Amino acid sequence: QNIRTVCFSVGYSAVALNHVIDFKEKKQEIVKPVSPSELFPSLPIVQGTSKRIKVLTRLTLVVSDPSHCNLLRSTSANIRLYDIIAVFPKTEKLFHIACTTLDVDLVCINVTEKLPFYFRRPPVNMAVDRGIYFELLYTPAIKDSTMRRYTISNAISLMQICKGKNIVISSAAERPLELRGPYDVANLGLLFGLSESEAKAAVSTNCRATMLHGETRKSACGVVYTVKKPRKVEEEETTVPACKKAKTQA
Repeated sequence: QNIRTVCFSVGYSAVALNHVIDFKEKKQEIVKPVSPSELFPSLPIVQGTSKRIKVLTRLTLVVSDPSHCNLLRSTSANIRLYDIIAVFPKTEKLFHIACTTLDVDLVCINVTEKLPFYFRRPPVNMAVDRGIYFELLYTPAIKDSTMRRYTISNAISLMQICKGKNIVISSAAERPLELRGPYDVANLGLLFGLSESEAKAAVSTNCRATMLHGETRKSACGVVYTVKKPRKVEEEETTVPACKKAKTQA
C-alpha cells in the first residue's frame, strides 16, 4: 500500500506487483495472480492526468536448470493470467535459451554479484529481434557499494553487446525508501552506459513496449497500439524558386 502511494506521488502511471518463484529453493507451483482490486479498493489518480494508476501482475521465474524452463514452454493456464512474464537465468546456457526460445517478456540481469559468463551477441540480438527486453534493477546499487560496482559492471558489459537497445530499468523495491522518481532513474541509467535518450526510454517507452509484448503473448495474435502523430514543423520555404527548379530539372 505504501509503495503504491509513493509510486503515484513520484510520477509513475503504472506499477507491477511481482511474484517470484525460485525453483532451486523448493518445489513451487505457479498460482493465480491476486487481483489488484482485492489489494487496492481504490486507485489514486496519476499526478497531472485524469487517469488512475495502472496495477499490473508480474511473474518472475528464477531458473538454474534447463528442466525449469519446461514450465514456461507448457501452456499453463495460470501463466497466461499474468500481465508480464520474466525469467532470471543463472547460467550462460539458460540465458541463451531465454533469449532464443522462451516465450517471455523480460530477461533479468544479475546485478548483485559478478556474472559467471560473458554476454554474447547472437542470443542478445535474437532477443531484441523477438521483442524481448532486458531488465536492470537499480535498488541494489543504492543499498550497498559492492553491489553498486557489480550493477554498473554487469550493465556496461550488456550495453557493449546490445548497444543500449531493449533495456528496462526497474526497482524491485520492497520498501518506499528504495523507490526513486523517473528522472532520477534515468540519471542512474547514464552510469549504466546508456545515452540520455536510451536512459529515458528505459523508464518510459520501453516499459510500455514490454506491457504490449505481454498483451500480445496473452492474446497469441497481436495488439494494435495507436498514438497521435506529432505535427511537422512548417518548412521555412514551401516553394522552390523557378530558377532553381529549372536548374534541378536540367
